[in-house]
Amino acid sequence: MAMNLRLRDDQTEALKQRAEAEGTSMHAILLKAVDEYLARTAHQAMVRKAAKEQVAKWSELLERLK
Repeated sequence: MAMNLRLRDDQTEALKQRAEAEGTSMHAILLKAVDEYLARTAHQAMVRKAAKEQVAKWSELLERLK
C-alpha cells in the first residue's frame, strides 16, 4: 500500500543525514522504524495481557497480602 508521509523540515534533514551516515535510504530507515515499533508494541500488549490474566488468577491471594 502506498502512502504519503509528511515530515517537518528538521525531521527530513535529520533522516537524510542518518541515511547518508548509514549508507542506506531514508525509506529503509523508516521501514525499520515501523517494524521495530510494531514489534515493541505487540510485545507490550502481550505482557499487559499476561499481567491481567495473572492478577485475575491470583486476585484472592493478592488481596490477602495487602
